[in-house]
Amino acid sequence: MHKFKILKNEKGEFRVQFVYNSEVMVWSENYAAKASAKNCVESIKKNAPGAAIVDLTKEETGSGYRFEIDAAKSGETFVRFRAANGEIMVRSETYSSKSSARNCAESVKKNAPEAPVEDETAATA
Repeated sequence: MHKFKILKNEKGEFRVQFVYNSEVMVWSENYAAKASAKNCVESIKKNAPGAAIVDLTKEETGSGYRFEIDAAKSGETFVRFRAANGEIMVRSETYSSKSSARNCAESVKKNAPEAPVEDETAATA
């Protein structure tokens, strides 16, 4: 089952993970406020389904909300979801195959809108 998790780190900052079963597919930066993490989730739910998937390794370009497939220094590929203002909202682990990176983006596009949100910050207070 796909779901979002809102987590809190030892510094009191909040982050978002999109998870399938126990596997973290993508994660956000740390936010000072829980409201920012919640806004990240809502924006992904709303904007991911219609977002383009742009392969930067093929020098494709895009604008607006978009998934970007990019090359890591290791030669593997990863996915990031970028907001219309250019900010990176979430990124994935690196994958040895580009098709796995594309599958990650497709899964977020398809499953994010209906995914439940688990706020785990109360457990780490």
